[in-house]
Amino acid sequence: MEITLNGYYTLILATFVLLLGRFLIKKIKVLEDFNIPEPVVGGLVAAMIVYALNLIWGYSFNFHQGLQTATMLMFFASIGLSADFGRLKAGGSPLFIFTVVVSVFIILQDVVGVAMASALGLDPLLGLVTGSIALTGGHGTAGAWGVVLEEEYGVVGATTLGIAVATYGLVAGGLIGGPVARRLIQRLGLKPTPANPNPSDVEKLAGEQSLYSTKHTEDGDHRQEEMFEKPDNIRLITASSTIESLALFAAALAFADIMTIVAEGTWFQLPTFVWALAAGVIIRNSLTIVFNFDMFDRAIDVIGNASLSLFLAMALLSLKLWQLTDLAGPVLIILLVQTLIMIIYVYFITFKVMGKNYDAAVLSAGHCGFGMGATPTAIANMQAVTDRYLASPKAFLIVPMVGAFFVDIVNATILQIFTKLPFM
Repeated sequence: MEITLNGYYTLILATFVLLLGRFLIKKIKVLEDFNIPEPVVGGLVAAMIVYALNLIWGYSFNFHQGLQTATMLMFFASIGLSADFGRLKAGGSPLFIFTVVVSVFIILQDVVGVAMASALGLDPLLGLVTGSIALTGGHGTAGAWGVVLEEEYGVVGATTLGIAVATYGLVAGGLIGGPVARRLIQRLGLKPTPANPNPSDVEKLAGEQSLYSTKHTEDGDHRQEEMFEKPDNIRLITASSTIESLALFAAALAFADIMTIVAEGTWFQLPTFVWALAAGVIIRNSLTIVFNFDMFDRAIDVIGNASLSLFLAMALLSLKLWQLTDLAGPVLIILLVQTLIMIIYVYFITFKVMGKNYDAAVLSAGHCGFGMGATPTAIANMQAVTDRYLASPKAFLIVPMVGAFFVDIVNATILQIFTKLPFM
């Protein structure tokens, strides 16, 4: 029996999935320790229930795709709207160098994925899924590119595989970051320092996860405002500021839709979500640089986070887990090799290029986090290192900026090039 759910019931189920995920994370500590997002936890449980209903009673569910697409586009627009190139001045040359180091690794990750997929008899495009699409890109990019690969390239199970690989990456990135940094620090001869019983505001701020965090801490939000905005002029997320921010999202999505139609069949044809990201970058920097417009980043982040959570919940509800049966063995081999490549690259390239010092070791832990998983994993890795050794303001300045939006812009560009190669 096939059951079709409209947007109204799809949204209701998606919110229940998010609440289930939050409940499970609070009850199961290991999920919180590895920064597994709420929609992934709740969504995987829901996907297994859907699979059981199909296996036992033959029920099949079709969920509203329009709402899922809209939330996906809003998430990528939020990345673009957060990409303030003016912040490059704050990071200086280390930020640029780290972005180059990360970009080279993204290319390597895709080369390894495609080469191993071909060697194991899989579609080379699945190599991109086990490369930067799901590992560096995370769940949001995995879901977006999965739809593109399925609909435009006929790659069966790309979305399902991408979500599974991204989940593996979160765990792997959290496991390898700390040990790698610890080994590098031992080479420098540094000894652990006792924890500071009275941390400063900057040290407290460094411990907060910034963008795409699964934590819900109001104190962290207030501290960020006090640090980076005028203490006597704290901006709150109100109906007015929300509408103002939604207008920016609407402009980005409209631009993406128009460009998708205009570029169809041309050499600059891109997936709609890439246009949404590009539109966000253009709008953000045009308004701030040309018109000196005061962007409200907190509202943009909240809308982007909510959109990503809803998109992932709906994407996971639509998973067809039975499509992964034949891919499990070869994909596991590729992922183990990718994990080894991540460790080797960080140990011999990231650490050395970034200065072979303590900050470079902490940056290496962060690179493991978002190179295999996501920005929250990178922050958690670095916090674990700095809690045991020394503070690293440089690392906590660079990694969130690169991991939160610069890496997504670079990744989208590299993936677009790979998909156009003749052997793909």
